[in-house]
Amino acid sequence: MATPFSPPLYMQRYQFVIDYVKTYRPKKVIDFGCAECCLLKKLKFHRNGVQLLVGVDINSVVLLKRMHTLAPLISDYLQPSDGPLTIELYQGSVTEREPCTRGFDLVTCVELIEHLELVEVASFSEVVFGYMAPGAVIVSTPNAEFNPLLPGLRGFRNHDHKFEWTRAEFQTWAHQVCRDYGYSVQFTGVGEAAVHWRAVGFCTQIAVFQRNFHETMSNAKRMEPSVYKLIYKVVYPSLSDNNIYQRTLVNEVLYEAQHLRQEWFRRMNMGSNNNAHFCAPPLMDVLQHGVEGGTRDWRPVYQQGGTICVPLTCVWSSPRVRALCGSVQRLREELLVDSRVRMSPDGAVLNLPAEEEEEEEKVVVEEEEEDVKAVSAVANNVEEDWDGELGS
Repeated sequence: MATPFSPPLYMQRYQFVIDYVKTYRPKKVIDFGCAECCLLKKLKFHRNGVQLLVGVDINSVVLLKRMHTLAPLISDYLQPSDGPLTIELYQGSVTEREPCTRGFDLVTCVELIEHLELVEVASFSEVVFGYMAPGAVIVSTPNAEFNPLLPGLRGFRNHDHKFEWTRAEFQTWAHQVCRDYGYSVQFTGVGEAAVHWRAVGFCTQIAVFQRNFHETMSNAKRMEPSVYKLIYKVVYPSLSDNNIYQRTLVNEVLYEAQHLRQEWFRRMNMGSNNNAHFCAPPLMDVLQHGVEGGTRDWRPVYQQGGTICVPLTCVWSSPRVRALCGSVQRLREELLVDSRVRMSPDGAVLNLPAEEEEEEEKVVVEEEEEDVKAVSAVANNVEEDWDGELGS
C-alpha cells in the first residue's frame, strides 16, 4: 500500500532537522535512536557548519551493519571541506548518563521516545534536559489522534511502541520538562491531513526545545566515554588540517599552472602568438585580482630554454587558489617550502618543463570503486510499519 504522504513521512522528519541545522548551524549534534544512520548520512552531506556528529543506539548490530555508510567518499579526499567533521557511533541508552554526551548544541530524538517504557520517560527527561543540558532538543513522536486516518491501522503504528501520545499528552510532558529544566518549547509537526481532517493535527508531532540560558559547554574538553561503547569513529579530511590544506593548495596551483602551460602550447601550435607569450586570465581579471590589488608585477607565461615559466600572478587569478590562500604573499610562502613545486629563487615564477610529458597511466583501485558504488547505492529505503503490514 502506498504511503499517503509525499514526500514520505520519514523524509519530512529528516528534512525538518536539516532545515533546523541549516538555520541555527549547531556545531555539535547528537542523534539518539539513530538506528540505520539515515539522518546522520543526510546531516554529514548537508553539513552546514556541523563539526561533530554523533549517533547513539541501543542496537549495536544495526550500527555495525550501517556504520560504513558514514565513511568519507573519494570526493571528500579530492575536495576537502573547509571545516572539520568527526562522526562517532555509540551503543548506549538515552536513559544512561554518559559524560561524553554533554556540551552538545543540538540533540535529536526522532521517533524515539515512544519506544521507551512510560516509567523510563522521567529518566529520559532528566538525562537529556538535566544532565546533558544541550542548547536545543528536537523530539518527534506519533500523534495518536491521527491514527484513525491511517488505513487499516489497529493499535499502535509499530509493534515496539510502548505508548503513543495525543497532542495534549505530549504537550503536558513537554511543558513539565520546561518547568523542571529551564527550557522553552514550540510545537509543530509534519504530515498534514486532508483539509477536512486538519483538526486532528499533524501525523508526526514535533517539539523544539530551546534552553533559556546561554551558558554553553560546547567548547569544553570532551570526556572519554565511560558508559557507552564506541562502535565507529571517522575524521573527515578538511582544510583545517595543515597537511591536507598544504596538499590541496599545491594541487590546485599545479593544476592551474599545467592548464596555463597547455594553453600556451596550444597557442604556439596554432601559430597565433609568434613571440611565445601568453597569459590565460583576461585583462580585467588580472586588474581585479593582481598582486594585492595592483598589476605592476603582472607578466605573461613565457618560455626560457627548456622551461615554461608561469608567473605566480597568473596562477593567482584562479578563484579556487584565491579562496584557499588569502594573499599572493602567503601563496608564495606556502609554495616556496613545498618540494613538489619548482619556483624561481624570488618565488615570482613557477617553472614547468617545456617537453610534453607522457600522460601517467591511471591506476584503478577496484576496492575503492566498489566501496563508493556500495555507499552510493545505499538508499533510505525506510517505510512506516503500518504501511508495510496492512493487508489488501
